[in-house]
Amino acid sequence: MDKENDEILFFRLQGGEEKAFDSLFLRYYPSLCAYARQFVEFEDGQEIVQDVMVWLWENREIHIVDTSLKNYLFKAVKNRCLTLNAHYEVRQRVFDRLSADRKWMEDPDFYIVEELSCKIEEALQRLPDSYREAFELNRFQRMTYNEIATRLDVSPKTVDYRIQQALKLLRVELKDYLPILLAIL
Repeated sequence: MDKENDEILFFRLQGGEEKAFDSLFLRYYPSLCAYARQFVEFEDGQEIVQDVMVWLWENREIHIVDTSLKNYLFKAVKNRCLTLNAHYEVRQRVFDRLSADRKWMEDPDFYIVEELSCKIEEALQRLPDSYREAFELNRFQRMTYNEIATRLDVSPKTVDYRIQQALKLLRVELKDYLPILLAIL
């Protein structure tokens, strides 16, 4: 089984064969973790790699890899690492902004902001992966639609659609918190 190429293993994985998944996992886990370490802490990298591999298993029937499986896995890990870093950066900016004005920390509204931050994070995690990725690249990494389209290998119209859908879903998900958010901003 070790000598089989990725295409055969991936085909068998798509058929639901757990041994094929195990082989792919064992083949790529160490190198993907090492690669993730370039972007995030080791523990975060391990979690990201595990998430990518679980996602691959759970979506095996509908997933189409346009490039090689190896390239796909490394790209997925890198994108998730960059997304995690973007979340950390946003969280740090919010914290820095609030810390600069210490009265927030003495104010009960500080805890509302903290709760709102958690709710936004949870809502983002519930978005479909393609919507969330386009949204986060645009809002957190400040990439243009064309840059995102190039990175994701889709058209700018697809990027626009995904971001618009993400915004609609977030508005519905966070409708109870919008008045608080508007008051804070």
